[in-house]
This record gives sequence, C-alpha cells and structure tokens, in this order.
Amino acid sequence: MKRKLGVIVSSLTLTSMVLSACSGSTPTQAPAETKTPATQNTPAPADTTKPADTPKPAATGGKVEIFSWWTGAGEEAGLQGLIKLFKEKHPGIELINAAVAGGAGTNAKAVLASRMQGGDPPSAFQVHGGAELNTGWVAAGKVSPLNDLYDQEGWKSKFPKDLIDMVSKDGSIYSVPVNIHRGNVIFYNKKILDSNGLKAPTTFDEFFATADALKAKGITPLALGDKEPWTATMLFENILLGKLGPDNYNKLWTGEIAFDDPKVKESLEAFKKMLTYINKDHAARNWQDAAQLVAKGEAAMNVMGDWAKGYFTTDLNLKPNEDFGWITTPDTSGDFMVITDTFALPKDSKDQASAKEWLKVLGSAEGQDVFNPLKGSIPARIDADISKYDVYGKSTIEDFKKSKLTPSLAHGSAAIEGFATQANQIINIFVTQGNVDQALKTLKQAAEANGIKK
Repeated sequence: MKRKLGVIVSSLTLTSMVLSACSGSTPTQAPAETKTPATQNTPAPADTTKPADTPKPAATGGKVEIFSWWTGAGEEAGLQGLIKLFKEKHPGIELINAAVAGGAGTNAKAVLASRMQGGDPPSAFQVHGGAELNTGWVAAGKVSPLNDLYDQEGWKSKFPKDLIDMVSKDGSIYSVPVNIHRGNVIFYNKKILDSNGLKAPTTFDEFFATADALKAKGITPLALGDKEPWTATMLFENILLGKLGPDNYNKLWTGEIAFDDPKVKESLEAFKKMLTYINKDHAARNWQDAAQLVAKGEAAMNVMGDWAKGYFTTDLNLKPNEDFGWITTPDTSGDFMVITDTFALPKDSKDQASAKEWLKVLGSAEGQDVFNPLKGSIPARIDADISKYDVYGKSTIEDFKKSKLTPSLAHGSAAIEGFATQANQIINIFVTQGNVDQALKTLKQAAEANGIKK
C-alpha cells in the first residue's frame, strides 16, 4: 500500500495580505486564515451529489478573455492546445489570449492587479494555488466561489482532496487546478555526467563532490538564470527543504520555526557555497537561458521546476533519459514541492457564462491531457490518461501519490505576497553579497512583519 502523507499547503496559519494594487501601492492586511488539520495526499471522498444534466454551451456571440503568463518554453504550446480545444467545443465564443510575458508571473501579476483595481478584470486569470490565491484574491473579495461548477462537473471526486483544499477558503472553492508541477528537481546533461564517470547527486555532500569534479575539468557545474529573482529564491527553498526536512520546512510558514533557526543558517551557508559553482553571467539570464546551458552542454545541472522538462522536450526536442536526466534536489527524495497553476473567476468580470465554459475545458480530463504533456507538468485530475505522458511524467505522477508535499515560496503557495516579495529582495541581495547573518536577520524581520510568527 502506498504511503499517504500529510500536506501543509491547505492549512497555513498566516496573516492574510491583499495584493498591493488592490488597495493602492502598499499591501494591506486581511483577517488571518483559520488553521485546519493537515490533510493527506489522497483523492477527495467520492462526490455523492448527482451531477446535473450537461449544461448547454454559452450562447453564440460570447467572449472570454483569458489572462496568464504562459508565453514560452512549452507553456505557450500547452496554452495553444487548450485554446484550440476550446474553439472546437465553442466556435461561437470569441477567445482573447491576454498573456503577459515573465517567468512565474513576475510581470503578469502587476498588470492583473492594476486591471482588477481599475475595474477592468479579465474573464478568468491564472493564479498559483495556496497563499497567492487565498490570502490575496479571496481575502480581497475579488473572485467568485466555484462550488456550483464543481458540483455540476463532478470534480470533487476527480481532484485530490489536498488540491481542492489548496484552492479553498472557509468552505468555498475558488479556482480550477490545471496541473501539478514539481519544484524540487535537478535537471542534468546526461552526456556530461556519463562521460565524466559521475552520478547525479542525491545528497549535499554528493552535490559538492560532483560540482568540484566538474569544475576541475572546466565545466560549469550549476546553471542559474536569476535575471528574475524568483529563480534564486527557488534554489534557496530547495536547500531549505533538504536541510530542514518537510515537516520543519512547513513549520517555517506557520511561524513554529523562526527564520533565524540554526538549520536556516546552515541552509544559507550551503546556498552560499552552491553559488560558487554557477555561471558568471547568471544575472543576465532568465530560467530558459539557464536551462539552455544544460541542453547545449555548457553547464551540467540546473535546479528548476519541471516546466524545464517541457522546454527540453517541446521546444528543444530533447529526449528524456537520453539527452537529459533528472533527480530530486539534495536530500529531498520522498518529498514533493507542489506548484499548481489554477484559474479563478473575477467577481466583476463580464460574460461569466463564457468564462465558465473556459474553466470547464481546463478542468476536464481532455483539457488536462492536451495541456500537461506539452507543459512538462502532470495532470491535476486523478483520472487522466497516463499513456499520454512520457517517462518523466509517468514517474512524477507516481511520486506525487506517495510523497510528502510541501509548498513553494517562490511560486506563491507557502506565504503571503508581502513576504514572498521581500524574500525575493533579500535573496537577491544575498546572491551578490553573501552575508549570512544579515540575510537571517532580514528574513526573520520580514516574516514577523507579515504575521509569520508564533
């Protein structure tokens, strides 16, 4: 029997903060969420509600504007697949793709906040499940509950309970998960490691030994592209997970473990050492550029979410287990850092009937199986067609079922927007200055200022 292990993402006891542009240039706090017991990584109980009759398509002449940051590297191909499917099902509805470029939604979130504040919301918008959704848009009262849609489509038995909890607050469900990404992955150039007689590292000691061996041969051990600071934060959160373990890592976000804890200091010291093995031009590169260094054999390894796998296979036509390999980040075997892309429905959007038709496509098995093989992610639904996924997808689907789940800070699930923004700034400074004590101090101050404390 597979292990069924707890996940904290649905029960973070954090002070809520409204996204900055919802209430002016400075974020404002909203009431804290009620802490609920950790749930398990299991499918939701069977939905006993009898699905309603299949609804009629939205009327001809409708319009739906979809807002996302899926503009390149596998994700655009996945989005175009969804758009094609939607148009086949609803030829009478005009679809406007309002995607904004920028990894992890760096630019899109600012544009979205401005539009929401200005009374010009899109029909539906992409948002990370967890704190980004619940302590941001839900707490601000800007999105509509979707319980009726879940009942109508029978989704409560099609998504894992943990995942539904991640997009719920106070008994209401507020978005539709499209996928599951794993954030704790090292992608590596298989030919480089094989030709040098090296194995993919599973521990920190092995990582540094491998990095030293590569560096001695003039090979860049670790590719980083932190032109956008979230990539460095993502590298650091993976070190935190490896050093603290999943249970204590999760306690960081509830304030049960402070950011000046000795293990956090140890993580920063390991991070500082890891940065001695990166490419010199890291600050001028984005995540795709860093992944490309590995693809071209100009660097050996890259820590990135598995959208990098989508980039390798969809954009660069590389073959898994031939051109590139993968392994969990040091000391995180059995852990799964969850990143989920979801879509929410603004309360004030026009033509909500057409918007719900888009959400239905996103939540359907057909839609998820069109999108995820191209994006590099795995389906959020438990009944997807596994045959449509490659060796990486199949192994990740199995890992998700039996791993301990943890939320990502870099991708909006672990903590409120205010802390995530400040953490990005702190890590960005650390990358250039390497002052461990200063970083510890400022991380703790930022956490306390944003309500992350006992």
